[in-house]
Amino acid sequence: MSECELCVIKSKNALKTLTPDQLKQFSNQKTSIKLKKGENLMKEGNSVNGLYCVKDGKCKMTKLNSNGKDQIIKYTKGGDILGHRSLLSEEPAGLTITALEDLRACFIPKEEILNTIRDNNNFSLHLMKNISHQLNEANGSIAEMAQKPVKERLAITLLRLEEIFGVDKEGYIDVLLTREEIANTIGTATESAIRLISNFKKDNLIELKGKYIRIIAKNKLRNISEGF
Repeated sequence: MSECELCVIKSKNALKTLTPDQLKQFSNQKTSIKLKKGENLMKEGNSVNGLYCVKDGKCKMTKLNSNGKDQIIKYTKGGDILGHRSLLSEEPAGLTITALEDLRACFIPKEEILNTIRDNNNFSLHLMKNISHQLNEANGSIAEMAQKPVKERLAITLLRLEEIFGVDKEGYIDVLLTREEIANTIGTATESAIRLISNFKKDNLIELKGKYIRIIAKNKLRNISEGF
């Protein structure tokens, strides 16, 4: 089991505000988790009894809509902390978090998190800032889904995926998503997503290699995302 004091991931989230003694206490209390692609880290509606720190791997965060389909709300990667909003609000998990690839994470129990919040103002503030940022993102996503045509939503999503995950050595967005997952992100039928992606390729906005996508005309794609 790795020690929190030596983990480089802590520099990317609220754990960087902890004292050496608090990091040591987290190390003593945490549980290491390994998930295979498709397994859930959290399930919508279940109780949240701690905080998750993603060490490496990628996740999708989904919410079941009224039609019984999963709407992808957000993507996460190594360095992100998860579950703190539900933990602090004492509400069930509002989203399901599913591994997009093999994933490693650490689980820190609720009692340890609450004790640290009481003792470390910087830790508390960092968590609050993170929750506020997520709320702003959610508000923006709701506005996009309600107001923008699906073509603009696809352009926004591709740009955002590249920003979140970066690109591989060949310049392709470094995450493997099915066309159904892309459709569930932009709120449309899978067939419509496939057709739009094909049109983007024909217009020389993107290149495809299997399910991988490379953006080749970022400025044009950005203009589309803004309605031009």
